Amino acid sequence: MFRTRRTAAVVCAGVGAATALSALSACSAGHTAVVTAGSDPAVVFASTVAATSLDFTTTGGAAIPAALMGNVYETLVTINPDSGEIEPLLAHSWDVSPDGKKYTFHLREAITFSNGDAFTAETAAFSINYVRNDWANGISSQLDVVDSARAIDNHTLEVTLQEPSQRWLWSMSTAVGAMMTPSAMDKLASNPVGTGPFTVANFTPADFVALRVNPDYWGEKAHEDITIKYFPDTISSVNALQSGSVDVVLGVQNPELLSTIPKRFRVLQGSTNGELLISMNNQAAPFNDPRVRQAVAYGIDREAANQVLFNGLGQDTGGAPVAPADPWFTDKNYYPFNPERARQLMEEAGAVGTPLRITVPSLPYTQMLSELVYSQLKDIGFQVTLETAEFPAVWLSQVFGAKDYQMSMIAHVEPRDITKIFGSPDYYIGYDSARTQQLFAHADTATNPTKSTQLMQQSVDAIMEDMPALTVLNFPNIVLTAPGISGVNPTQVTDGLVLKTVEEK
Repeated sequence: MFRTRRTAAVVCAGVGAATALSALSACSAGHTAVVTAGSDPAVVFASTVAATSLDFTTTGGAAIPAALMGNVYETLVTINPDSGEIEPLLAHSWDVSPDGKKYTFHLREAITFSNGDAFTAETAAFSINYVRNDWANGISSQLDVVDSARAIDNHTLEVTLQEPSQRWLWSMSTAVGAMMTPSAMDKLASNPVGTGPFTVANFTPADFVALRVNPDYWGEKAHEDITIKYFPDTISSVNALQSGSVDVVLGVQNPELLSTIPKRFRVLQGSTNGELLISMNNQAAPFNDPRVRQAVAYGIDREAANQVLFNGLGQDTGGAPVAPADPWFTDKNYYPFNPERARQLMEEAGAVGTPLRITVPSLPYTQMLSELVYSQLKDIGFQVTLETAEFPAVWLSQVFGAKDYQMSMIAHVEPRDITKIFGSPDYYIGYDSARTQQLFAHADTATNPTKSTQLMQQSVDAIMEDMPALTVLNFPNIVLTAPGISGVNPTQVTDGLVLKTVEEK
């Protein structure tokens, strides 16, 4: 099915002219974009989140880990997508010292990188120390707690922490835990080498990445070569699906399109780590007053927003910045829609009639949400104006960097990023709470996982009491697949797409 068109190139024929120019700009420029992983056809995924490099040690963003983690690179431990529990991967087991500071990993034997290098405790120690000493990507701070990593013998790795940390082992299942070989560090941007079920066959920045099945993989081998093709928007990727140019569309952000999809295509729905935040600048008026922030939380109808954005397919988190897969997700409704209470808080704060500038990134879902927010915040007493900031460049510079904004909105997609967003006053939200910071610290250093979870739940309660930012919903992952495609998991717990189970029959 749909096999012949992918043996050489993405073809513009069969798509309306205007859509072809939008979706496949390479074709309109007279360029034929090769997207195959090799001589055999590949299952083609469409994504609107493009990778401009394959080196996540220097480049941020979700696109590179999505393509590479669990597929090209592997980690010592992994996360079970159903239970959320930490499970063995390249390490078949590990021991933890009574004080919670020393981890001894027992590594699987006879594993090699795709270039033939042996995976050993030495390469594992190298990978961890490389994150600590050489990464330019800010997510490397997740391993700041590590004091040392060293090989005890060929298959025994010892990692010593400066203090106990419940967070760091979970982080080792993400990009910072990628196991690398020293001999391939000069090829990270274009030809990364890992122990995973795929190798990188071809890559064009912001266009596509082609993955070939690794025939020497140590575990259960992948079924199909995979190509991830990048599109400018959901509409163009859905058109490509219907024309036969792609087999899977990831992250559909226009659910109104679902009613137009022929029934031969499957619609899958899973959960993600993406919390859609309405962020408020806590260090500038009027949002330096918690009553005004609480008024916003009561004044926005999250259920209506869910219907507008995703036809109700998003998950309401009660306003809290916690993904459903997190162990401290409580399912409390912290701020039910209550415009009357919102107006009371506005009057108490003397904020009725306050001018409010909402800086909206130029993304489809934020543009749609801003219209609803404009109406509802105006109803509770704000004088609202909307301004658009081009995303990513202008928004990142103005809002995220310079903090020149009053209110904005964006999806935060990094897994378990609550401590990053609410743990430092230097973050763009500007939330400064010694109580919350102390709860975070105590939760992380607790040697008892149950106690750690309880402390994180308390930190969520503390954040919601202060209401520094409102989580409108947790993003659903709506995935479309062509007939004959199976094994696509729509739930993304960490930062990598699960691709080795994908099969075409």
